Amino acid sequence: MKTILVIGGGITGLSAMYELHKWKKETKSDVRLILAEASSELGGKIRSVREGNFIMEAGADSIVARKAETMTFIKELGLENEVVYNATGRSFIYTEGELKPIPADSVFGIPASIESLARTTLVSPEGKVEALRDFYSGIGQFTSNDSIGAFLEHCFGRELVEKQIAPVLSGVYSGHLRDLTIASTLPYLLDYKEQYGSIIKGFEANKDKFKGGERKFLSFRSGLSRLVEAFESHLEDVELLKNTKALYIEKKGGRYRAGFENDRIIEADYIVVSIPHSAAEKLIVDSELKKEFSKLKNSSLISVYIGFDVPDSDLPAEGTGFIAANTEELSCNACTWTSRKWDHTSKSGNLLVRLFYKSSHPDFAGIKGMNKEQLLQVALGDIEKSMGIKARPLVSEITNWSDQMPNYLISHPKSVKEMENRLAAAYPQIYLAGSSYYGVGIPDCIESGKRTSEKIIEALTK
Repeated sequence: MKTILVIGGGITGLSAMYELHKWKKETKSDVRLILAEASSELGGKIRSVREGNFIMEAGADSIVARKAETMTFIKELGLENEVVYNATGRSFIYTEGELKPIPADSVFGIPASIESLARTTLVSPEGKVEALRDFYSGIGQFTSNDSIGAFLEHCFGRELVEKQIAPVLSGVYSGHLRDLTIASTLPYLLDYKEQYGSIIKGFEANKDKFKGGERKFLSFRSGLSRLVEAFESHLEDVELLKNTKALYIEKKGGRYRAGFENDRIIEADYIVVSIPHSAAEKLIVDSELKKEFSKLKNSSLISVYIGFDVPDSDLPAEGTGFIAANTEELSCNACTWTSRKWDHTSKSGNLLVRLFYKSSHPDFAGIKGMNKEQLLQVALGDIEKSMGIKARPLVSEITNWSDQMPNYLISHPKSVKEMENRLAAAYPQIYLAGSSYYGVGIPDCIESGKRTSEKIIEALTK
């Protein structure tokens, strides 16, 4: 009997094990399935906190609807009737002491029409003229492995990128645009530029994919943890080992021995390593792997939720949050008006906001060592300055993801490929999976787990 071990019970590991378990049941295969998780709960960066009338997501807060709706996991897990969508609304950029709207007809701050560029209040007339180069600049020598920041400046000029695009895109991908590749952010921009001669024209031709009024994100009525619970409930023939931290993996003949903190040793034929790269690199002693692991970088994020006894109607009409463009004005990078964006998170209709503090901000060095009370005071100060709210909080939830947010630098794809090659040559049947390597969104992680399980199934059925 073959043994398959998945190390890491985040959404990637759960997805991989779910697919393996489904295959085992359908084919009645004689395999042993084991999932080992270091913490007491499954889910990794997905954790819903329910307190009073509020639901707060300590990690990821939603799933990109466009990606999820092309996949099958929601239906297979029986969650169709529990899906909720975000309320649509306008996002703002806080700059020069006020909230300025991001043009509605834009994608990640990138104009999706000439009217959007003309109407923006975030860019000067000179900057708008400079941005017209998108219509005549050509694609140049750019490839998918080049900097997204450099490519956007080539197309639109510096001002539009710095004042409107970078605050949005850097917030989504947790990094400076010059350090992020086109492939790991918005690969379709190259296609638009090549096919239509203009990114703006590309968006106009594909506007149905990016309608501003559509519901872009989804969650579940009781919080995203419902997804984790559903995955777990479908693994009835899997050995789920919680509080079981992996320490090492070593070869033993044609198999592998995995050692764990509680003196447990598991021998396996196939191993899926779906934990962050900073933890994965400690499992196998290999100088070639270590060299490539060292090239992968993480950033940090502190999330601060605060709920008030204040109606969320006190916020600007139709608004769902803001991004801070000027790092000298606020210590936060962004703020989501959660109760406005997600009705299910505030049963009473009172205000619930979430502030994000990232290592890319100059203030982060002084913030990261603060205790929770100090962090709460920083957040309340940002709320008062940006929204004029001075109320005392009813609830709060602070999560510190220090050095745990994947940051896809330009060298990232090459490093991942080198690791894949090294594993295939020296450690066949050990696979890397998850957000450290293949994409940070929940659908990306689910797809990574599924692809990895398919490789194992293919190997077993040859």
